[in-house]
Amino acid sequence: MQAINLSQLLYKIDETLQSQFGYQTFWIKAEITDVKKYESKRWCFLKLIEKKDTEIIAEMKATAWSQGYVFIEQFERLTQQHFANGLQIICKVKVKYSIKYGLSFDVLEIDNSFALGQIELQKQATLKRLVDESNGQITEDEEQYFTPNKKLKLPVVIQKIALITAQNSDGQRDFNNELLNNNYGYAFEVDEYLCQIQGDKAHENIILQFEKIINSNVHYDCLAMVRGGGSETDFKPFEQYELAKLVANFPIPIFTGIGHDRNTSIVDLMARQLKTPTKVAAHIVDHNYMFENNLLYQFNQIEQNIALKIDRAKQNLVNLKRLLQSLDPENVLKKGYALVKLNNKIISDVAQLQKGNEIETYIKNTKIVSIISDVE
Repeated sequence: MQAINLSQLLYKIDETLQSQFGYQTFWIKAEITDVKKYESKRWCFLKLIEKKDTEIIAEMKATAWSQGYVFIEQFERLTQQHFANGLQIICKVKVKYSIKYGLSFDVLEIDNSFALGQIELQKQATLKRLVDESNGQITEDEEQYFTPNKKLKLPVVIQKIALITAQNSDGQRDFNNELLNNNYGYAFEVDEYLCQIQGDKAHENIILQFEKIINSNVHYDCLAMVRGGGSETDFKPFEQYELAKLVANFPIPIFTGIGHDRNTSIVDLMARQLKTPTKVAAHIVDHNYMFENNLLYQFNQIEQNIALKIDRAKQNLVNLKRLLQSLDPENVLKKGYALVKLNNKIISDVAQLQKGNEIETYIKNTKIVSIISDVE
């Protein structure tokens, strides 16, 4: 038996692959994993895999050199998310073989329209599932979602707040700074439920915090869930079905401030979205200010109504005084009228008078005593 060197065989394999594939390129659809980017060199090493259910049935090492890296940069710019594990992509590849490094693909181009479509399709599928499996509790109208949580009434004054966020994060600092240093001097009590809110398992950590809030038996006026900005991949936990379902049905009103103004996750659609941590805190402060402002308005209205009624009462008293003055007998007599008395009682009906009665007649400054000789 005659042996050959390893390199001799590998060169034969190389020749065979070159003759078979040469400079051909292929468009393939696959999921990416083991992504390692070298931004300074503009290289990316990864694996392309295909799954059947959860089982990997095919995989191949791949490299995006500078030519392919351009499309990775374009992908991240268009989608505002990292080129990271778990994405489904369509890419153009070239078969490459090295006797030292083995078989792999060179990634030459990425179909970013497909990647964008896949992300949106997955989001729409999750939203449809939330509606279909809610027994009518979650409804959609013109891309607006109505959930049991959104229908909860807020207390007239918000004082006690449960806060779900990451420890020592920008979101935590921005929220607390805006809330606790508000311009009106309002006092709030904030209980923080801190956890990791980024990563593949982050949604499970967040769900655990919701369970802690319920089990605390504390009556919270509202729940704030906040985090700072980032890429779309950073917000993947807030696209998960189980977390979104929990938020939609949670018995405490929820405000979300997740990311930047441009970001809207599925969880945002299930709650009261206010875009950023700062805006959530400002909204809570404004809610209390509206109550105080309305209270002051009502107080001013009461004061004005009381003042108006006092003015009207004063005017009525003036009018009554004038009326009484006009009805004063002395004033009547001054106008040329006379007052007749019989037995010291004012006569208002002539039928009270009889022939022979002694009467007193009063005119201005004068009293006349008379005996009635006749009554006609």
